[in-house]
Amino acid sequence: MENIPTHVAIIMDGNRRWAAKNGLGAVAGHERAAKKAIEPLVERAAKMGISYLTFWAFSTENWKRDKQEVEGLFRIFREVLGDKIDWLNEKGVKVRYIGDIEKFPADICDKVKQGIEKTKNNTAITVSFALNYGGRDEILRAIKKVLAAGVTDGELTEERFSQFLDTAGIPDPDLIIRTGGQLRLSGYLPWQSIYAELYFTPVLFPDFSPAEFDKAIEEYQQRTRRFGGGKFKDYKKK
Repeated sequence: MENIPTHVAIIMDGNRRWAAKNGLGAVAGHERAAKKAIEPLVERAAKMGISYLTFWAFSTENWKRDKQEVEGLFRIFREVLGDKIDWLNEKGVKVRYIGDIEKFPADICDKVKQGIEKTKNNTAITVSFALNYGGRDEILRAIKKVLAAGVTDGELTEERFSQFLDTAGIPDPDLIIRTGGQLRLSGYLPWQSIYAELYFTPVLFPDFSPAEFDKAIEEYQQRTRRFGGGKFKDYKKK
């Protein structure tokens, strides 16, 4: 269990393809992901000693989908935020969110905030849900906060700017996993991901089990992270 990442972020891709593959409606894939796949991954990550886990649940582009699918996602959010918060709290999970949730229906916003308040003192693992999240949107909102705070050019550093991002107080991800076979980040955590290790798998997210998660961690453990540094001798054959 050496070289375990501190923060793992996951792009939960493939829910609709899973539903189509199984002859079900689009919302069924999201439902299985929310109710069957996430919980075991949280347990496995906490057991490994991973401190932060971030799931991308709804992007700023997802509003373009059929109204029926969007409403179905909102229904799932309501059910999960109602049913799973108690379980997360019992497991010692601290819940956070990133994104602009104020564009969601008011009752969903309230449930998110209630979950955050209820779990704020937990320490086993911090699980963040990216809700109405887009990387460019996050950066634009952060810039507006910087301007509103009156931060001067001389005061603005990378560290200072990071304090205005949704992820303030959370370390950048060490590992980003994308399920579903697509080889792109699609705007996920663009500021925070610059030195993240990337892991792509064809497994659709509803089928992404703890065993598949283990494969990603094992792959991460084999990599050497130099962050732009390192010594030339590291490349010489031993």
